[in-house]
Amino acid sequence: MTVRMEPQRFDELVADALDMIPPELAATMDNVVILVEDRHPEDPELLGLYEGVALTERDSDYGGSLPDAITIYRDALLDVCETDDELVEEVAITVIHEIAHHFGIDDHRLEELGWA
Repeated sequence: MTVRMEPQRFDELVADALDMIPPELAATMDNVVILVEDRHPEDPELLGLYEGVALTERDSDYGGSLPDAITIYRDALLDVCETDDELVEEVAITVIHEIAHHFGIDDHRLEELGWA
């Protein structure tokens, strides 16, 4: 059974997850936007996606680039959770996971750290 939730409440969960990031770390996030979409059009089970150039890979050619995008996929997350508490946890994990990619942390390292 999947969790049902109003889109506005889901957006609040994403905002709450962003608030978990220590302020000194959040202050170093640069040129990135956080989006919430229903589903990824090509991979409907994908929970989140980072698209852009990680901070660790940016060089002098990066200036003037469009913002990186972190997209959190609401319906996919609702599908994998059975309770509201599970959804709160999974949203936080997904948001932190995608932000880690912005900082140049790959999936292998995230798995080692327990954020995969």
